[in-house]
Amino acid sequence: MNQHYYTAQPQSAHDVKAHPVEVGGLALRFYTDSGVFSKAGLDQGTRLLIESLPPLSGRILDLGCGWGALGIPLALLNPQSQWVLTDINRRAADLARRNAQENGARNLQVLVGDGFEQVEGQFQAVVTNPPIRAGKGVIYPLFDQAMARLTPGGALYLVIRKQQGAASAMKYLSQLSGDTRCIAKDKGYWIIRCGKEDEP
Repeated sequence: MNQHYYTAQPQSAHDVKAHPVEVGGLALRFYTDSGVFSKAGLDQGTRLLIESLPPLSGRILDLGCGWGALGIPLALLNPQSQWVLTDINRRAADLARRNAQENGARNLQVLVGDGFEQVEGQFQAVVTNPPIRAGKGVIYPLFDQAMARLTPGGALYLVIRKQQGAASAMKYLSQLSGDTRCIAKDKGYWIIRCGKEDEP
């Protein structure tokens, strides 16, 4: 059976490794394992997303958190915010908890669930490096749900490579909100912001 990083219970043999990571002025240490996304360390898209975001406050969701590559640095960089990290992959979620403890990120909780399955409440922002290989039929509904969970004036931030459908994703998000724009591009990666308009 072909195992993907968005598999709920990976069956691949464990191969835990520690990686030093410098991002956003932070010097961190992350553990990864087989059966999770970007097991070789911090990927370029996630790095660009972290380094392109404005300061964040309030309650923030990292959707599809993996081993915490996105949510943990951002929680440390935005200590006044409260983070919820969630992933369908139990192995990845366990790593995220370990990595949060390893790096002293206390303003977060990690949940295990498919998409928004275990997620409650509203958020000032949602950040995600979406599981592109799962296909549009999976990720576009996640975009819909993310926008529905935003408070007025909040925003969804995501990274997608140009060759993996960044332009079509941006077109889709533009149908959800007129306040949709690309805020950064580098080496084929697009950082897209989709804002939720303030209520009148």
